[in-house]
Amino acid sequence: MVLPTHTLNDGSTLPAIGFGTYPLKGDEAVSTIVSAVENGYRLLDTAVNYRNEEAVGEGVRATGLPREELFVCSKIPGRDHGYDDAIASTHASLERLGLDYLDLHLIHWPNPGVDRYVEAWRALVALREQGLVRRIGVSNFTGAHLERIIEETGVTPAVNQIELHPYFPQVEMRAVNERLGIRTESWSPLGKRQAPFAEPPVAEAAEAHGVTPAQVILRWQVQLGAVPIPKSSTPERQRQNLDVFGFELTDDQVAAITALARPDGRLFGGDPDTHEEM
Repeated sequence: MVLPTHTLNDGSTLPAIGFGTYPLKGDEAVSTIVSAVENGYRLLDTAVNYRNEEAVGEGVRATGLPREELFVCSKIPGRDHGYDDAIASTHASLERLGLDYLDLHLIHWPNPGVDRYVEAWRALVALREQGLVRRIGVSNFTGAHLERIIEETGVTPAVNQIELHPYFPQVEMRAVNERLGIRTESWSPLGKRQAPFAEPPVAEAAEAHGVTPAQVILRWQVQLGAVPIPKSSTPERQRQNLDVFGFELTDDQVAAITALARPDGRLFGGDPDTHEEM
């Protein structure tokens, strides 16, 4: 399966769906990544705080594919937001992964209470200039965080990876990303333990299109213009999660799924204005 791609604001491209690796570890991570790549995934998402970069790197090599055919993303943790610390953190990620460069590198959370995310962003800009990182972005940034780093550095992130699923569709934040020319990525795109598979808008769309509820939600993500990053250790489900380009939801179906939004739709208390992830 050849996945569609998005062109980012830096002129590079990114697959329309990625593969999440949290909380995979060890041999399970390696075998799952090999299976995912065999089933068509090319974007692999990890982070320092997932503590599985070594296994992800081993999985990348075990696929046997040329390095340039895979997109590997990692993330800088909050404890490494200082400029020099962010540089060192990236070098350490590359060493654990056993790679010469990262295709995409993100600041994991802004941690505004620490207030060093601008330093971390300057480090990412420098790392891209050095060729150690091909694309740079952020994760869990609000509009205010985004506008500050753009104003202070003149560089706009290519990606903002945020929590996004039917109970938390992030209408306002998606609009901010779009206005700034930033591609939205979705973590926990199915809603994890709260996955709304039985909700009428999802279940009825699945029946109408002859697909699974998970496929409906991932198709909803695609039609929003987001890049969902589902994770599954089951080969059949991996294939299903990619097989969302052969049908199209109606505008009414998209709107009905978006209307499932809840005021308390977050999976945990991960408000970027207050959450501190070190």
